[in-house]
Amino acid sequence: MEGAQIIVLATPVFLLLMAIEFFVGRWRGRNTYRLNDALSSIGLGIMSQVVGVLTKALTVGIYTVAYQYLALWHLPADALWVWVVGLIFYDLCYYWHHRLGHESAFFWAAHVVHHQSEDYNLSTALRQTSSGWIGGWIFYLPMAVLGFPPLVFGVVALIDLLYQYWVHTQQIGRLGWFDRVFCSPSNHRVHHAVNDKYLDKNYGGILILWDRLFGTFEEEDDREPCVYGTRSPLRSWNPVWANLQVYRDLAFDSWHARRWSDKLRVWFKPPGWRPADVAERFPKAPFELSKVQRYDPPMAGWAQWAAGGLFLALLGATSVFLWQAHTLSLAVQLGGVALIVLGLWGVSVLSSLGRHTVVAAQAPA
Repeated sequence: MEGAQIIVLATPVFLLLMAIEFFVGRWRGRNTYRLNDALSSIGLGIMSQVVGVLTKALTVGIYTVAYQYLALWHLPADALWVWVVGLIFYDLCYYWHHRLGHESAFFWAAHVVHHQSEDYNLSTALRQTSSGWIGGWIFYLPMAVLGFPPLVFGVVALIDLLYQYWVHTQQIGRLGWFDRVFCSPSNHRVHHAVNDKYLDKNYGGILILWDRLFGTFEEEDDREPCVYGTRSPLRSWNPVWANLQVYRDLAFDSWHARRWSDKLRVWFKPPGWRPADVAERFPKAPFELSKVQRYDPPMAGWAQWAAGGLFLALLGATSVFLWQAHTLSLAVQLGGVALIVLGLWGVSVLSSLGRHTVVAAQAPA
């Protein structure tokens, strides 16, 4: 079964768990959902999956070629230990992929999509990039060189991804010993926070042991509530702009840098680094946690119904498209992707109707 088909089968489970989380939050008096933000996050997940139909051949192809021509040996795909070790080793590769996604601007430009939501709930888990294929495959080549078959790689990658869904919630508290070994809701809340104390911590996908080993672990502190989002907020529901925002900013700084070395360094320095001459000519206000404001344009009642109806139609169309994608010609695939992305843009327009306003986030003074 294709990976995209597995995602289709998992979607009702995702939605059911989101509904449970929503009602639990309402019952506890601390709802973490907003319609516009949830539609944006799930929509970006849809966009990531449909674009992945077009890019999968590249990423899987590179891994397969590396496995065929660079592998030191070919491990048996029918041995249980290969799957177990493969999952652990994939999680280690993911740790470094994830870490560089925060420490290098080029990789952050793709990963930022996952962090743009200023809410934190299960819909945030589905908020995925559509450009990770550009360089993300590099981090998993060691698996190919060590001889893990493409089938093993594909399955353990899916397991690692699906595991991370449940940790995106504020409704589950501390889990004792589990928090010390595995990525958990508490650990991952820290990862999504923009507080100085929490910034760029807890990268582990399944195991948090990697963070303890490499010095990037930080425990959630009840005295300092997590504030979610990014330090350069998106302030838009547009899914295309969400994927292009940081690339555009990097291109702007690279174009205006006077030194050729700076034009290149912009892309690989840590996010937020800017050449001195560019920062002087185009200054940006420094980040202040106490001034964080949440993007929350109000939606009229009819816009909510229209956005919800269009979104449900797109969800159905996406399910059919992903289920049949491997049987479709490239032209039909391109057309399907274009129509779904256009529909998601329409949802973003409906979600933005009304007077734009901001709501103060629950940030410490």
